[in-house]
Amino acid sequence: MAMIVFIVSCSDKTVPTASKVLNVNRQHVVDYAQSGNWAALPQKKDPSDSVPRPLINLDFPATDADVFFIHPTTFFNKALLSSDAAAEALPLDLWNASLDDSALNNKTDNSPILYQASIFNASGQVYAPRYRQANYSAYFSPDKAAAAKAFDFAYQDVKNAFEYYLQHYNNGRPIIIASHSQGTTHAKRLMREFFDGKPLATQLVAAYLVGMPVEKDYFVSIPVCTNPTQTGCFCSWRTLREGYLTEYIKKETLEVVVTNPLSWDTSAAPVGRNKNKGSVLSKFNKVLKNTTGGRVVNNVLWVNKPKFLGGFLLKRKDYHIGDLNLFYVNVRENIKQRITTYKLKNK
Repeated sequence: MAMIVFIVSCSDKTVPTASKVLNVNRQHVVDYAQSGNWAALPQKKDPSDSVPRPLINLDFPATDADVFFIHPTTFFNKALLSSDAAAEALPLDLWNASLDDSALNNKTDNSPILYQASIFNASGQVYAPRYRQANYSAYFSPDKAAAAKAFDFAYQDVKNAFEYYLQHYNNGRPIIIASHSQGTTHAKRLMREFFDGKPLATQLVAAYLVGMPVEKDYFVSIPVCTNPTQTGCFCSWRTLREGYLTEYIKKETLEVVVTNPLSWDTSAAPVGRNKNKGSVLSKFNKVLKNTTGGRVVNNVLWVNKPKFLGGFLLKRKDYHIGDLNLFYVNVRENIKQRITTYKLKNK
């Protein structure tokens, strides 16, 4: 049966048991001098270095900017959804992943690092830290206080990794921040702490904060990207099928940024399938052109039902896990555009 399978974030609902992962020591600070604590580093060969076969001869090799990529959730456990799931009653390793979980690390490397971080390798050196991510179910847990602690704990790893990157790897080079889903939960905070109204903003090429809502007034001095060559700005979108809204989006009262990655503006004007230069979905080495068009509406990016062989069988309407992959080539090319502009402006 031909079905679409986006091999990226939040696509695997496997439930690990507490006995299968190590306890999380919340006093331990991750040593980012160790390459094993990075899912992607320019100094080592990893899945982020991969290029879909049809694109290999179309890309120019470049190391013009650094990309700091924060991967989405790959850690799941439904136990946190229980109405009596009090923080003190559950092992800590149900709330935050362990970096010693080799199976989880492998899953991260061969899903979001391969299928998402690789988008950014054409014009940048990719840095993607492993971090003790919060359990996916923490987003929905009735224990809001414990969930907040889990996300804060995960963010501290991301922050420490970014500080290590700045001190040991960056050397004043231009920076792209890229993220998806839980990665964007942390990237928003990182941007506000390190770039918003800070000297480091001069090194910001752009930020791609995808898969989670980013409020229009979240940043004080970092503008929304409104054209494909603007720099020092940020883009954000969440992808749903035309006419569909999830229940939680229906309940939203905030006004969020929505970028159309087919036009790189925030207007409501629809953009046709012919502007989609290529999606990379279940098969990494297969680039599918003209899969879907899209338009900005109701705080989200509405897209046509993806068009590809067997696509008529697709029942899914929430395309969260394909936020980046549906627009793989468009994002890849846009990175180059923004870096080129940044270099011209900062000779």
